[in-house]
Amino acid sequence: MSKRHIVVDPITRIEGHLRIEAVIDENNTIVDAYSSSTMFRGIETILQGRDPRDCGLLAMRICGVCTGTHYQRSIEAVEDAFDITIPKNARIVRNLIQGALYVHDHLVHFYHLHALDFVDVVSALSADPAKTAEEARKWAGVAGVSPYTDGESEFKAIQERVAKFVKQGRLGIFGNGYWGNKHYKLTPEQNLIGVAHYLQALDIQRDLAKMQAIFGGKNPHPQSIVVGGVTCVQDIQNPARIALFKQLLSDGTKFVKQAYLPDVYMAGTMYADEATDSKATFTELIGGKGVGGTGGGLLNYMSYGDFRLDDTGFYKAQTLFPSGIVYGGDLSKVEAVDHEKIAEDVTHSWYEGSEPLHPYNGQTIPKYTGLDKRDDGIAYLKTGEKYSWIKTPIYNDTRVEVGPLARMIVGVASKDERITKYVTNFLKRGNLPVSVLFSTVGRTAGRAIETELMADVMMEWVDELAANAAAGDLRTWTEFDFDKVSVKTKGMGLAEAPRGSLGHWVRVEDGKVANYQAVVPSTWNAGPRDYKGRMGAYEASLIGTKVADPEQPLEIIRTIHSFDPCIACAVHVVDTKGKSLGVYKLDSQCSI
Repeated sequence: MSKRHIVVDPITRIEGHLRIEAVIDENNTIVDAYSSSTMFRGIETILQGRDPRDCGLLAMRICGVCTGTHYQRSIEAVEDAFDITIPKNARIVRNLIQGALYVHDHLVHFYHLHALDFVDVVSALSADPAKTAEEARKWAGVAGVSPYTDGESEFKAIQERVAKFVKQGRLGIFGNGYWGNKHYKLTPEQNLIGVAHYLQALDIQRDLAKMQAIFGGKNPHPQSIVVGGVTCVQDIQNPARIALFKQLLSDGTKFVKQAYLPDVYMAGTMYADEATDSKATFTELIGGKGVGGTGGGLLNYMSYGDFRLDDTGFYKAQTLFPSGIVYGGDLSKVEAVDHEKIAEDVTHSWYEGSEPLHPYNGQTIPKYTGLDKRDDGIAYLKTGEKYSWIKTPIYNDTRVEVGPLARMIVGVASKDERITKYVTNFLKRGNLPVSVLFSTVGRTAGRAIETELMADVMMEWVDELAANAAAGDLRTWTEFDFDKVSVKTKGMGLAEAPRGSLGHWVRVEDGKVANYQAVVPSTWNAGPRDYKGRMGAYEASLIGTKVADPEQPLEIIRTIHSFDPCIACAVHVVDTKGKSLGVYKLDSQCSI
């Protein structure tokens, strides 16, 4: 059997730097795959020896997108260590800040990072604007709403705007796409709808970011969350701030329901044959049940649970997203998450270590062993040895996937009434089978379903906040004696980020951080092989995928993008002694 390598380095339209090496057979089907992070970070090392109350402000620098999520998880890890329960107003405000981030992040991901894996921009230039308006009404009808954009003149204006980019020999923000690839399946009219919403989403996402700043102080890197509560006291008491938040939420929700969901129905329907192709699943190739379709991957899903709905305290409250594990895509069973079963392995990661360690005992000691010798001018990964700066998280000695789809899968398996309703409605309206969820398309659909759910529930939360303040409860902070609670303790902030399960672990001794570890969503999904040689979620999701043109591996990009990779979050370390690790020379002439 003849095999060839496809190397995609870097994967673009993500946060950070990621390399994928895929091995294809004579039929251009991927039979092996390796995921490697080519950069590292050292926030955990920087946090050691610092005041634990300052961790959140530094930990948020782990990411350039989910800054507020790392901030809150870090603060919560310290609150867990100090046994602090925050007041109702603080709980709701934190939910609103995080909820706004979810809607913002998912919208940006779909339109500006992922949609162009489905939408051929150049094809949109040959669309008929009148037929495009009819097509927009059709897919909005599937979603049960009126279309966000349905005017022939509006589509024509957008088409002429994009045509200018192409005529001038530059696609601007649409550059570097595999336009014309055989694996694009949307019609010219459908492509024009996607391009129109891409441009309109640029304005919407700006307003969604404003929502985070109303209670968070600013975006990115909010400032109002502190150990014990929040500091945005005046914003909670000001009806004008509450009203502004509701107006921005209402505008964003309109776009979600009238543009985002119809577009996902459109893409999901056009790519449904791949989403239900069980011959392309990872499990099929290893003799499994063949559940799902192209891009399905591990079929093991985990959620820590998140968004507390009452004030009974951390890990005791009812949550919007249930906590649980679902194995093998079996929606009839769900197991409880036991944080003691979480570990990180470094067998194939550029770190020293001989066994998987729980994050409380985690170590970050770099051991870079380089790439293999060059062949045809390309230095390949040493895939039998260490090949990534990302560690390998393991739950109960099993590899799992995390993210919006995992939250929806765990919610349905848990028989959560609200999540089951949203997932069922989506599948019913789209006339799509449940199995479509276990695929690249399903991962993208799961994020859209979650966005609608989050937008709806946030309106309930903001009303709850206003009512509580109006009733006279203005408490925003729980007092504690730092000298007493910080002698020797440890805590964890285990919840969800837009991209998936996120955990921060901190050990405190004599008022200082003794050890700190963060295991982030993209670590769970992008980690390399483990000590038993088992694949991670990215790697498994590519197995069985057929590539139409190895010179334009659109299918690889599409599946990896469906996870919403954030590699800047996932990597570790660093030389704390200031040793020079490399010298780089940048071309002083811009070629753009």
